[in-house]
Parts: sequence; structure tokens; C-alpha cells
Amino acid sequence: MSPLAIFLIVLVSLTALLVAYLTKQFQKENLFYINKNQMKNSKTKTIEKEKVVAETLNGRFAMIGLIAAIGAYLTTGQIIPGFV
Repeated sequence: MSPLAIFLIVLVSLTALLVAYLTKQFQKENLFYINKNQMKNSKTKTIEKEKVVAETLNGRFAMIGLIAAIGAYLTTGQIIPGFV
């Protein structure tokens, strides 16, 4: 097996572990958010937990993409390697 294949397998595995960890973390945060909002007055506007989860995931995956773009730029000098 080539070193590049091993590197890609390790990279994909680490990304999968990170996504699994963040998903668990979001579930804990959402339980806390739901419990906190149930104690408040019913007159306040409530946000569905699915929207909170979606926005949080979107933001964190955007940060992962930004880190990947910076890593690609530092290693190859291009934001999209191979694209002229």
C-alpha cells in the first residue's frame, strides 16, 4: 500500500471520529438547551432544536472546511490543489 493511500485512510478516519464526537457533543448541548428553555416563560419565542442543531453543525463544518483550505494553501500554495 502506498504512503499516500495510508495517509488518506488516516485522514478520513480522523475526520469520521471528529464528526462522531461533535455529533455526541451537539446532542448533549441540545438537551441542555431544551431544559433551559423549558424553565423560561412561555411568552418568549422558542426555536426548534432541529434548527439549533443544523446551524451549529453548519458552523462547525464550515470551520473544518476553512482549516482544510488553509492546510491546502500551506502545503501546495493553492486553495484548490491542481486547479489553475
